[in-house]
Amino acid sequence: MSAILATAAATLAASSPQNGRDVVDELLRDPTVQAARIAIRDLEPQIIDTQATLCEIPAPPFAEGRRARALHRLLQEAGLTDVRIDDIGNVVAERRGGAPFPRVVVSAHLDTVFPDGTDVRVKREASILRGPGISDDCRGLAVLVGVARAMNLAKVKTSGNLTFVGTVGEEGLGNLRGVRGLFGGQMKGQVDRFVSIDGAGMSIVSRGVGSRRFRITMSGPGGHSYGSFGMANPIHALGRAVDGIARMPVPPGAKATFNVGRIGGGTSINAIASDAWMEVDLRSSSPESLEMLENQMRSAVSSAVASENRRWGGRDPVSSGIQLVGERPAGATESGDRLVDLAVRISAALGETVAPSESSTDANFPMSLGIPAITVGGGGEGTGEHSSEELFDTTGSARGSERALLIAIAASSTDR
Repeated sequence: MSAILATAAATLAASSPQNGRDVVDELLRDPTVQAARIAIRDLEPQIIDTQATLCEIPAPPFAEGRRARALHRLLQEAGLTDVRIDDIGNVVAERRGGAPFPRVVVSAHLDTVFPDGTDVRVKREASILRGPGISDDCRGLAVLVGVARAMNLAKVKTSGNLTFVGTVGEEGLGNLRGVRGLFGGQMKGQVDRFVSIDGAGMSIVSRGVGSRRFRITMSGPGGHSYGSFGMANPIHALGRAVDGIARMPVPPGAKATFNVGRIGGGTSINAIASDAWMEVDLRSSSPESLEMLENQMRSAVSSAVASENRRWGGRDPVSSGIQLVGERPAGATESGDRLVDLAVRISAALGETVAPSESSTDANFPMSLGIPAITVGGGGEGTGEHSSEELFDTTGSARGSERALLIAIAASSTDR
């Protein structure tokens, strides 16, 4: 590490909001950091190519293996060491610093929300890339690789170790299984800071929105639609429950949301189904609001069953089941924390005024453990995430790559 970078790191360790701008300015004056910034700007076309290439490798929930193997190869080629795929499916790679600590994890997630069989071909139209997952989170994965390449090209030396990770299970019913596995297993008690690169834009997420996800089932004997008419119908009961959930009042205070995301059941158009199901997502940064939403949802399901059974006089009644299939803990990295301040100040140095916000990402889990964690956008502009119309505009995207690089260097060059 050069003398200026070492001085900046020491100053940052003891910095306050008042002198934070000077600290970042000093960091940016370091010749090695300047070389890394030039390198990552020059690499941006390659980063965009990597983004498209990775996106054309399917990575549906619980089937991220092909994309993981591709990322494994890219991180090896970027010069990282001890590159491996762990037992859960995460891709993990190391970049050694002058000392084991601080240890900073920089991550992006491998999986998408799109099922197997989705057409994942990427279409290019000038500055626009179109394709499922092109922003969320093929952008993050590509920037992750770009940061590693730029640091090695510029021979950046940090005080502590950097661990680069491509996580599985961030989306849908993955339940953050990748990041849970990291912090509950191989890296338990060893991580000082966590930075996730997720999606496009220049956002900084410092508050984790908690979520609870449920699979609700309705069951009954079923029968012929004509011959057995008059018995309670699980699909009708499920419809009543959907209607009840749609009518739930929104809790006051912190933002709270509810959504019926998937629904299914039955075997034939002329059969009374013996079963039906739906999946429900509840979210809020307030644990109290989450609890209120869950209670309302359970009440809606109970009322739906009672109404359907009453409709047919209790003949062959339906019953319900509610299973918790996913839970993301809420959490926060306070605005006064060094990592949040670093991200805000570096953004400002690049001409971006960014106020920390809230979302639901891999950073939720380390936040819930009290580990400083943030999620940052990877630059450019994305729209239509989680839809077949997802696109990424590469205009100005290099700024996001450069910011991720600077945050990684700064976070791993300060005291624990």
